[in-house]
Amino acid sequence: MRGRFAPSPTGSLHLGNLRTALASWLQARTAGGDWLVRMEDLDRVTSSHEHETNQLADLAALGMRSDDVVVRQSERFALYHDAIATLQRLGRVYECYCSRREIREAAQAPHDAGPEADVYPGTCRDLTTARLAELRATGRPPALRLRSEGERFAIDDLIAGHFEGAADDVVIQRNDRVPAYNLAVVVDDAAQGITHVTRGGDLLASAPRQRLLQELLQVPEPIYAHVPLVVGADGARLAKRHGAVTLADLAALGVSAQQVLEMLLTSLNVSKQTADNEFRIEDVPREPWACTPDLQDLR
Repeated sequence: MRGRFAPSPTGSLHLGNLRTALASWLQARTAGGDWLVRMEDLDRVTSSHEHETNQLADLAALGMRSDDVVVRQSERFALYHDAIATLQRLGRVYECYCSRREIREAAQAPHDAGPEADVYPGTCRDLTTARLAELRATGRPPALRLRSEGERFAIDDLIAGHFEGAADDVVIQRNDRVPAYNLAVVVDDAAQGITHVTRGGDLLASAPRQRLLQELLQVPEPIYAHVPLVVGADGARLAKRHGAVTLADLAALGVSAQQVLEMLLTSLNVSKQTADNEFRIEDVPREPWACTPDLQDLR
């Protein structure tokens, strides 16, 4: 077994990130497998070495260290462009010249798409040769989209249970030639031999499009476990506005890393004494874990 935790080094890890990392780490440790950390730093504007260093230090403070060298996506563009070339040879890529505003406006227009319609309305999917030449002549760089064909995939998630959804025409390369998340994560998981992907529940909807990419690129499908999110007392996804949400915030209030670890273990239905040999990812609660800003009232 090989699991992984793949944060974006764009800020401090909050309790939701740390809880997901802990679930993934415990899953690997209980199975006697490896656990890797990968930095998803595709966006070089918001990512930084300082954030990466701080994130690794926070993980270490809770006892989590990567069993292999930390991989950075910013150093792996050649692998992603090779994968895009493979998809192009399969006829599964098309250029998209739409701006976000244009996509938003088109998606709001009346159409006959079903309830699972992609947010992207397919404006550039079937451009004529003449229209494509006109757009290219403007010098406006296109994004690249995956051409789906209505494929549907079922995911038997270890926490969320059975999930089924359609793959969509997701962006695989931005218009600045930076590979997009959904492509990069599939390429990296395959290259690193990841067998188990345990990550935040907000990414469950991405699984079908990633399954399509795995199928087209002929790489193995990992076993998925999507950990429900941590929410604040107001029921909204945990954020800075909820107060003390990072190890540094909590340390300033006199809460130690070991106390945070015990809180997170309890939220995952496991005790510190039995975590190493009795943790079962299937026993993680399926509901979001709610906490107050100062963590004095966990429920």
